[in-house]
Amino acid sequence: QLQASGGGLVQTGGSLGLSCAAYGRAFSSFAMGWFRQAPGKEREFVAAIRWRGGSTDYVDSVKGRFTISGDNAKNTAYLQMNSLKPEDTAVYYCAANPELYGSRWYVPQNHWGQGTLVTVSS
Repeated sequence: QLQASGGGLVQTGGSLGLSCAAYGRAFSSFAMGWFRQAPGKEREFVAAIRWRGGSTDYVDSVKGRFTISGDNAKNTAYLQMNSLKPEDTAVYYCAANPELYGSRWYVPQNHWGQGTLVTVSS
């Protein structure tokens, strides 16, 4: 299973770091990612990192502010969030093996972690 941590309350312009680690059953991943769901909105892709080559992807709204990193050997991913805005407020979910199909990201069943709430006050 995946366990995310690091959410909390921060003021506009502040920073937070999220962590996600895989525990328990043998877990093989080729990538890890972060998604978020704001109240009343659909879950959206935020960032992903592929272990081979270390390539990353970001949704346009967080480029230049968020940085995803990770440790393949530990099946752990991190999301450093800087210059946070109220519109970043959401429950953030980590996911293993996200893949991009066309313009949509797909995450295999049972490859989601529990969410962690990030609240950015104005």
